Amino acid sequence: MAAADDPVNSPKGAAPSPASPSSRPPQKTPMYKAQNAERYVRQAQIKEIQRTSNSHLLCYVAGVAAQITRDDVIGVVEMLHNVPRGESIDLLLHTGGGDINAAEKFVSMLRAAVGKQGRFRVIVPDFAKSAGTLIALAADKILMSDSSELGPIDPQFPKKDNDGTVRWTSVLNYLAAYEITCQQINLNQNIAVATAMLAKFDPTLVQQFEAVKRRARTLAEHHLRRWMFHKKTVAYTKIASDLMDIERWPAHGQMIGYEDARDIQLEIEYVAPDCQEWQAYWSLYCHQRLAIKDDQRLFESDYASLVM
Repeated sequence: MAAADDPVNSPKGAAPSPASPSSRPPQKTPMYKAQNAERYVRQAQIKEIQRTSNSHLLCYVAGVAAQITRDDVIGVVEMLHNVPRGESIDLLLHTGGGDINAAEKFVSMLRAAVGKQGRFRVIVPDFAKSAGTLIALAADKILMSDSSELGPIDPQFPKKDNDGTVRWTSVLNYLAAYEITCQQINLNQNIAVATAMLAKFDPTLVQQFEAVKRRARTLAEHHLRRWMFHKKTVAYTKIASDLMDIERWPAHGQMIGYEDARDIQLEIEYVAPDCQEWQAYWSLYCHQRLAIKDDQRLFESDYASLVM
């Protein structure tokens, strides 16, 4: 029996009946498409990169004033929503750092999604500093080019001045200054000056900073041992120490480029800037940086796109 809306077999002269509204797939409105046009361009780029990499590409791009926080869990869940368990993931990562406990959870979710069957790479188009470096250490391999940089693992702690101004203090530099002052007293050197300096240190803060330092080192070693070097015999404790060496990296924002990263034995895959592969990553990153404000983070995949 012919369907009533079949124009070929309908009775002569009968107009075909319109399709039921419920049978039509939902369509995005013209205004919605216009408002999200830039997002669709970026997601088309992601799909094209995935086609050649055979890996799911997830992107975390932060503005210069944005920190990794516990709220990032929402964005990570969004990005992983359509990623089958056990498949490979590439993470395009750009961040100045933030909460190392949030970074640990960030990593645990991604590594759980990859499982033992998949591969996890971190791609650093520009920089992944501090807690961002800790995330990168959990990768099987880090992709870097001439524009890429990691950073020292030097936890920063917010500390209020007498006028109430919040300033970020280097945990490692604070503890180093405390140790030097104590050594001067023990060696009877500049005792009066050293004693006056020692009075400026808060014993509670010193203990707290020691705990933060141990936490950062332990997490770095854990990521290296469990993920990057789980099948290799490498002195991962030395790598963690090198990344926390304030003699070698005296400034928190100091660049650790691909050559230095290789020198301390991290698993680095260098991609030349004029290579088509790297140009695709860089073009996507440029579009994403323009999509956010300084205090925002963008979580993006081929399906999801969330700004926080």
